[in-house]
Amino acid sequence: MPIQNWIVVLASGLVPLVVGFLWYGPLFGKAWMKAADMDQEKMKDANMAMIFGLALVFGLMLAFSLTSVVIHQMGVFSLLQGPDFQTAGSPSAQMYSDIMAKYGTSYRSFKHGLLHGAITGIFLFLPVMGTNALFERKGWTYILVNTGFWTVCAMIMGGIICAWA
Repeated sequence: MPIQNWIVVLASGLVPLVVGFLWYGPLFGKAWMKAADMDQEKMKDANMAMIFGLALVFGLMLAFSLTSVVIHQMGVFSLLQGPDFQTAGSPSAQMYSDIMAKYGTSYRSFKHGLLHGAITGIFLFLPVMGTNALFERKGWTYILVNTGFWTVCAMIMGGIICAWA
């Protein structure tokens, strides 16, 4: 992955921290605290350096994995991997070059990344988080606040990655 792509992944990995500040603060903080059975007393003993550090690591992991979801050309790259792919002039290397020359920038917009982020939120995050919340006996407010957060993050991250990676 070229260095500018790593910069995009690093930048988009910060999105959950920025969105989380707003989402779990002024936007939905009170609703989330009530739904999560959280209060200021429980929060004051938290190791915030560890929490924010791991949140950043998890954001970077999500950003890295979203590249294969929002950039269609990653599928072509993965499909053509084989023993001769790295050999210049090999059939698979030539096919990859031809496809990338013709379609390398297709569907590479912020808007397209938003779409794939929304799809990821609805069809990946909602089932996982919803199932966990149901077994934890949490209500729909809890499910929607948390899934909404990750869906919005995936949309923004997907938009950034798709447009600039």
